[in-house]
Amino acid sequence: MSRTMGIIVALAVLVAAIIVGVVALHSGPEPDSDITANTPAPMPPGGAEDAMDAEHIEQAQALLSNGLKWLLEQQTDGGWGEGLARPAYTAMAIKALVQHPDFDSQSPPVRDALATLMEYRHDDGSFQAQGKANYTTSLAVMALAAVDDPQYAGATQDAVAYLKGIQIRPGDETPDGQQITEDHPFRGGTSYGSHGRPDLSNLSMTAAAMEAADVPDDDEFWQEATIFLQRTQNRSESNDLNWVRDAPDDGGFIYAPAHRADQLATPESKAGDRGRRSYGSMTYAGFMSMLYAGVGQDDPRVRAAYDWIRRYWRLDSNPNMPHEQSHQGLYYYYHTFAKALRAWGEPVITDTDGVEHNWRHELVGALAERVNDDGSWVNEKAERWLEGDPLLATLYSVLALEEVLK
Repeated sequence: MSRTMGIIVALAVLVAAIIVGVVALHSGPEPDSDITANTPAPMPPGGAEDAMDAEHIEQAQALLSNGLKWLLEQQTDGGWGEGLARPAYTAMAIKALVQHPDFDSQSPPVRDALATLMEYRHDDGSFQAQGKANYTTSLAVMALAAVDDPQYAGATQDAVAYLKGIQIRPGDETPDGQQITEDHPFRGGTSYGSHGRPDLSNLSMTAAAMEAADVPDDDEFWQEATIFLQRTQNRSESNDLNWVRDAPDDGGFIYAPAHRADQLATPESKAGDRGRRSYGSMTYAGFMSMLYAGVGQDDPRVRAAYDWIRRYWRLDSNPNMPHEQSHQGLYYYYHTFAKALRAWGEPVITDTDGVEHNWRHELVGALAERVNDDGSWVNEKAERWLEGDPLLATLYSVLALEEVLK
């Protein structure tokens, strides 16, 4: 080969190498755009440093990061869940993500989830998949309030107006034509649909939505809601319904002040005892809702609920549920427990035996005992209220951990 030909070959090889390098740079393996492959960074304890020790903060952060990673891996076509549950689960997941500093409205999984959620928005302001409108709309309000993006302000306002519109007030009618009077047990409540039988679980969801949307304490919604709340409380001094005379009168809360529209004198408790038995998840829901409504910490109704909490303190089961039902609604309870006690504002609760409980530490411990190896949770002992679905149990747990770290 001549010297000239050798130089030409060498130059060709060099050019080819450069081309290969450029092609590899631009068309080689794509950067990992799948955020589910990464674990979110530890969430900073937003003020919880004064209430928690370093060990529990680190444990909560790890549980939360792994739980969020697992949730991200479950996202399909922009959302979470299927059927009637899809808009509700998607809203819960949005809230869980944007409360973490790694995510905002422009993060790909959140952006896709918001687009999915908005597909379930209706002209009346509700969010639903043809059912459970109050629950789903309340969750949507909480999600959009947490996103805090101006482009969703109109949807949030419309949803708040919808929720106010389905609250049962004097002058309304029940589906069977009953007039709602001032002393009707349905007054002030919200139900799964428009003017059906209301219950405390539904009302507490609406209350949490109103709190997230910064509805002021003097709004009529809160005034009416407080009437319903005191009629679900086992406290004869403030509950004017007849059933409370045969109830435990212990300051706790039940599920509904009337079983059905045709059984207005019969209350309903998911814990049995002829519908009068107070239990944990509803007592914390009622306690939380009263605080959101602006009822003062020294108000006798709030103090009675707080004393019930001190008397029945436990995290190994849903307090005061019958033994065979004691694990039903456990993760709902954990979530409501965290929201209620953060609203209360005290880091330590002293029970009626004088034992002090750091509620954040104990909740983190309870969730750490129950977490699966993949970062998810599931209620293996009781599938009631859909907690046999790891998606719902994990959403409750992640949201509870975020309350712990706030």
